[in-house]
Amino acid sequence: MNVWILPIIFQILGIFTVVAEIFLPSMGLLSITALGFIGYSLFLVFNTFPISAFYAVLGADLILLPMVFILGFKMLAASPLSLKKNLSASQGVVSQSPDLKNYLDCTGHSITTLRPSGTALIDGVRLDVVTDGEFIEADTPLKVCKVTGNQVIVCRRENI
Repeated sequence: MNVWILPIIFQILGIFTVVAEIFLPSMGLLSITALGFIGYSLFLVFNTFPISAFYAVLGADLILLPMVFILGFKMLAASPLSLKKNLSASQGVVSQSPDLKNYLDCTGHSITTLRPSGTALIDGVRLDVVTDGEFIEADTPLKVCKVTGNQVIVCRRENI
């Protein structure tokens, strides 16, 4: 039997295991297996052949493995396992409620204690609100001071 057969078989098994790791989530188990295959192959080459052969195989691994990763992730992007649809605002996808801007300068009262977040009743609608860091007791009159993103920021209402 040719002495090159076993290291080549372990190198090929290691590369296939790396590709399998890209497509099959195994929490690193396949990566450890691939590392074992490639490491044992390098061990066999180091102990059996001249050091120049070891460096040649090691150099080939250092070039081949990143290429396998890049091609594997490109294949993953083209496979049916990946999400093909981009969600955008033109398709009606919004990351925040456009109705929250309507609550600016509206009044209400806190339902829970706001430390600094909690629940308030603003214009008859129950909302999750935050303060600017201020502690506000329950049943305190409030005013919506700011709306940023998905946050409704409230402050104490001065004139009751």
